[in-house]
Amino acid sequence: MDWQGQKGAEIVMQIMLVVFAIAGLGTGYTIGSFPTMMLTFAGGVVLTALITVPNWPFFNRHPLKWLDPSEAERHPKPQVDVAAASKKKAPKHK
Repeated sequence: MDWQGQKGAEIVMQIMLVVFAIAGLGTGYTIGSFPTMMLTFAGGVVLTALITVPNWPFFNRHPLKWLDPSEAERHPKPQVDVAAASKKKAPKHK
Protein backbone atom coordinates (compact mmCIF):
# COMPACT_ATOMS: atom_id res chain seq x y z
CA MET A 1 0.00 0.00 0.00
CA ASP A 2 1.41 3.40 -0.92
CA TRP A 3 1.34 6.55 1.23
CA GLN A 4 -1.74 8.03 -0.42
CA GLY A 5 -3.46 4.65 -0.17
CA GLN A 6 -2.74 4.57 3.57
CA LYS A 7 -4.21 8.03 3.97
CA GLY A 8 -7.29 7.03 1.98
CA ALA A 9 -7.70 3.82 3.97
CA GLU A 10 -7.52 5.76 7.23
CA ILE A 11 -10.14 8.28 6.09
CA VAL A 12 -12.45 5.49 4.88
CA MET A 13 -11.93 3.64 8.17
CA GLN A 14 -12.80 6.68 10.29
CA ILE A 15 -15.91 7.49 8.27
CA MET A 16 -17.16 3.90 8.28
CA LEU A 17 -16.63 3.48 12.02
CA VAL A 18 -18.53 6.68 12.80
CA VAL A 19 -21.35 5.70 10.43
CA PHE A 20 -21.66 2.23 11.96
CA ALA A 21 -21.50 3.64 15.48
CA ILE A 22 -24.38 5.98 14.68
CA ALA A 23 -26.29 3.19 12.89
CA GLY A 24 -25.73 0.83 15.82
CA LEU A 25 -26.86 3.44 18.31
CA GLY A 26 -29.96 4.21 16.25
CA THR A 27 -30.78 0.52 15.79
CA GLY A 28 -30.25 -0.28 19.45
CA TYR A 29 -32.29 2.70 20.60
CA THR A 30 -35.16 1.97 18.20
CA ILE A 31 -35.37 -1.72 19.07
CA GLY A 32 -34.43 -1.13 22.71
CA SER A 33 -31.75 -3.79 22.67
CA PHE A 34 -28.16 -3.27 23.76
CA PRO A 35 -26.95 -6.58 22.25
CA THR A 36 -28.43 -5.59 18.88
CA MET A 37 -26.61 -2.26 19.07
CA MET A 38 -23.31 -4.01 19.83
CA LEU A 39 -23.82 -6.59 17.07
CA THR A 40 -24.57 -3.85 14.54
CA PHE A 41 -21.43 -1.97 15.51
CA ALA A 42 -19.32 -5.15 15.63
CA GLY A 43 -20.52 -6.07 12.13
CA GLY A 44 -19.49 -2.59 10.99
CA VAL A 45 -16.05 -3.01 12.54
CA VAL A 46 -15.58 -6.34 10.75
CA LEU A 47 -16.75 -4.87 7.43
CA THR A 48 -14.48 -1.86 7.91
CA ALA A 49 -11.52 -4.14 8.61
CA LEU A 50 -12.27 -6.21 5.50
CA ILE A 51 -12.28 -3.06 3.38
CA THR A 52 -9.34 -1.15 4.86
CA VAL A 53 -6.83 -3.74 6.12
CA PRO A 54 -6.01 -5.81 2.99
CA ASN A 55 -3.77 -4.32 0.33
CA TRP A 56 -6.48 -3.81 -2.30
CA PRO A 57 -5.40 -2.54 -5.76
CA PHE A 58 -7.31 0.73 -5.34
CA PHE A 59 -5.01 1.58 -2.40
CA ASN A 60 -1.96 1.11 -4.68
CA ARG A 61 -2.62 3.70 -7.38
CA HIS A 62 0.53 5.73 -6.64
CA PRO A 63 3.40 3.25 -6.11
CA LEU A 64 6.76 4.49 -4.90
CA LYS A 65 9.66 4.37 -7.31
CA TRP A 66 12.62 2.91 -5.44
CA LEU A 67 16.20 3.14 -6.66
CA ASP A 68 17.90 0.04 -7.97
CA PRO A 69 20.73 -1.13 -5.70
CA SER A 70 23.29 -0.26 -8.40
CA GLU A 71 21.84 3.26 -8.66
CA ALA A 72 21.92 3.68 -4.89
CA GLU A 73 25.61 2.69 -4.81
CA ARG A 74 26.45 5.41 -7.35
CA HIS A 75 24.86 8.02 -5.09
CA PRO A 76 26.09 7.30 -1.54
CA LYS A 77 24.54 8.87 1.51
CA PRO A 78 26.14 12.11 2.69
CA GLN A 79 28.54 11.54 5.56
CA VAL A 80 28.19 13.53 8.77
CA ASP A 81 31.36 15.28 9.89
CA VAL A 82 31.72 14.07 13.49
CA ALA A 83 34.19 16.81 14.50
CA ALA A 84 31.92 19.60 13.24
CA ALA A 85 28.88 18.04 14.88
CA SER A 86 30.62 17.80 18.26
CA LYS A 87 31.75 21.45 18.09
CA LYS A 88 28.18 22.59 17.55
CA LYS A 89 26.93 20.61 20.54
CA ALA A 90 29.68 21.71 22.91
CA PRO A 91 28.27 23.83 25.75
CA LYS A 92 29.50 27.39 26.12
CA HIS A 93 31.16 28.14 29.46
CA LYS A 94 30.84 31.61 30.90
